[in-house]
Amino acid sequence: MTEAEFLEALRMLPIHPSARDLRDDAARLTQAPLVVTTDTLVEGVHFLPGDTPADVAWKLVATNLSDIAGKGARPEGILLNYPLSDDAWDRAFLAGLAEVLAACGTGLLGGDTVTLPRGAPRILTATAFGGDTPAPPRGGAGENDALWVTGTIGDAGAGLAIARGEPGPAALATRYRRPQPRLGEGRVLSRVAHAMMDVSDGLLIDAARMGAASRLGVEIDLAAVPLSADYRACRGADRSARLAAATAGDDYELLFAMPANTVPAVAATLLGRFRRAPGLYLHEAGVPIPLPPSLGFEHGFA
Repeated sequence: MTEAEFLEALRMLPIHPSARDLRDDAARLTQAPLVVTTDTLVEGVHFLPGDTPADVAWKLVATNLSDIAGKGARPEGILLNYPLSDDAWDRAFLAGLAEVLAACGTGLLGGDTVTLPRGAPRILTATAFGGDTPAPPRGGAGENDALWVTGTIGDAGAGLAIARGEPGPAALATRYRRPQPRLGEGRVLSRVAHAMMDVSDGLLIDAARMGAASRLGVEIDLAAVPLSADYRACRGADRSARLAAATAGDDYELLFAMPANTVPAVAATLLGRFRRAPGLYLHEAGVPIPLPPSLGFEHGFA
């Protein structure tokens, strides 16, 4: 069962109205003005066994707060579910947790601890709460709205390869290990964006998800995908490099829809637009190009 199939099966269960039909990254609790999200990191899937405990703590909190940023919310705190294992690893994790909580201006609300069997891969879960905002949904884009993205794309994908031993700038490995949730940008954009979400699984797959949730198609100019100088230096900027960047994932930038001919008040790149015909359409400076075999990362067993 793929991730998409599992979510579709979950929609057959009784769903709380705040869950937005499980088609968004965070629920908006209208009775208590909060947005809530949860993320799990699995060793060997979301982080490397050799990553430092402090980096793992940073990524766990930052990925949750990135979803909070995607709703334009102010972080209120997190719950932590933690598997106790090696004492030195646990203490180093706590030091990293203190660092990321301070950097992101939030605190620990509580959580749970369990015992990890010796030799088992670590599985860590955090749940983040954010103060209520307009919380633009994933599925709020309108026909002919413009599609924008903050920051640069592909750094973390290249950074993963570098973290595994390939040559390249250390800054890209840091982008993979220590993503920066765009909390400030999210609060600004939430007042004007029709739809917004973070880019976690890959620019193309997440843009397709936004289009599907909005019951629209989306077209993207591959030539417009923003690449950092470090990425260009080690991967280039040709079509192959741009496709790799747009499908790699772990960027944690904000993807958002705004009315056409409106310029956002934060640094961002115009990628394309939404259209009535469903699906994802890719072109390069106006020339249509075929979609890659994979649009990004999706959980599931083959």
